[in-house]
Amino acid sequence: MGVALASSGLTSERDRTGPPPAHWLRVARETADDLATDAAAREQAGKAPFDEVSRLRDAGLLSLLVPAESGGGGADWATAYAVVREIAAADGAIGRLLGSHYHLSSSPRFFGEPTLAARVQRRTAAEQWCWGGGFARQEPSLTLTETTDGHVLDGRQSHVTGVLVADRIAVRAARADTGEPVALVVDPARGGVRIDSDIDTFGQRLAAGGSVEFDAVPVAGDDMLGSLSADEDVLAPHAALASPIGRLFSVQLCLGAAEGVLAEVREYSRAGHSPWHPAWPAGSPEEPQVLTVYGELTVLTRSASALADQAQQAVCGGLARGENLGYDEYAEISVLVAMAEAAASTAAQEATTRALDVIGARSASSHLGLDRFWRDARTHTLYEPVAHRLRDVGDYFLNGAHPPFSLPV
Repeated sequence: MGVALASSGLTSERDRTGPPPAHWLRVARETADDLATDAAAREQAGKAPFDEVSRLRDAGLLSLLVPAESGGGGADWATAYAVVREIAAADGAIGRLLGSHYHLSSSPRFFGEPTLAARVQRRTAAEQWCWGGGFARQEPSLTLTETTDGHVLDGRQSHVTGVLVADRIAVRAARADTGEPVALVVDPARGGVRIDSDIDTFGQRLAAGGSVEFDAVPVAGDDMLGSLSADEDVLAPHAALASPIGRLFSVQLCLGAAEGVLAEVREYSRAGHSPWHPAWPAGSPEEPQVLTVYGELTVLTRSASALADQAQQAVCGGLARGENLGYDEYAEISVLVAMAEAAASTAAQEATTRALDVIGARSASSHLGLDRFWRDARTHTLYEPVAHRLRDVGDYFLNGAHPPFSLPV
């Protein structure tokens, strides 16, 4: 759409030395294979994913994005996206949990001072924190009030990913005196914090979602990560990249769901099952309906993946620009990510629905657990609808309007 950001941006963080991307992709595949063995049973049980988080922690994936000099994996964003997509293809809810953790645990880099960010990241790696929460705008907002002893946090945040298993909860709050939105991180073990497992969605059941109530919770200086104001005199373009970076994790979740269901249904078809004609072996050229469905869904998913790659290169190019990034360039990046979100959402919904048609009524079997792909994808796309993203793309294309700064749910 005009501005071409160099793909060399993919290596913009390679100075954060650590194991190479191939190492982390291998670890992700091994972890995904482990999760896949009992994914259907775990999803049906619907228990809080403490065991799953332990698997991620043991694999070293929780500290993947923390710089190696701070005790982390030293990986870049491109690697983190690939890891989340691999995990999401095996277990969509755990993929969502991990993507949210990566975005939230990296937020001090964008909103906080460098020294604060370094301290938070060192503790994240040393104590292997799992982050939950979210910075999306909600009403009524949490309130941060200044007192004689510091600050206290009050209010309730609903439908929050990861809070049932989180070691730290990241939230958005409004200053009581000025209304300025700020990013905070809270220890859930602190007095005044109450977590409710009150979310009963039909999908994403292992994303550890719940609600959090804060009752005069003390907030220390290091708990205040920085401002979330969208005013141009407060939020610099390179800091605003926190929005498209976070939204790209949503893209990876959708693509993981599409690729995951296609892979499982393909294996089922190759086993010799055919809904169209019992005399035709599955996967043979004599099955035009099956082959057509596979062809259409492959094209749809690969097309969305290609657009996601473009958006990812643009984001990494923007990171490489650093403080030299301008608002026009940021708008271009944000629009590319919005396009990728729309394409990936469509691919996920189409693939997780139509792939079941390939194996027919057998796909309704709870033993197969194929419905979890549809339920996870549909739940995620309800929380992250793309209608407003399409409007942003249209407004940018027609009027040159910059998309608003918005963080993922």
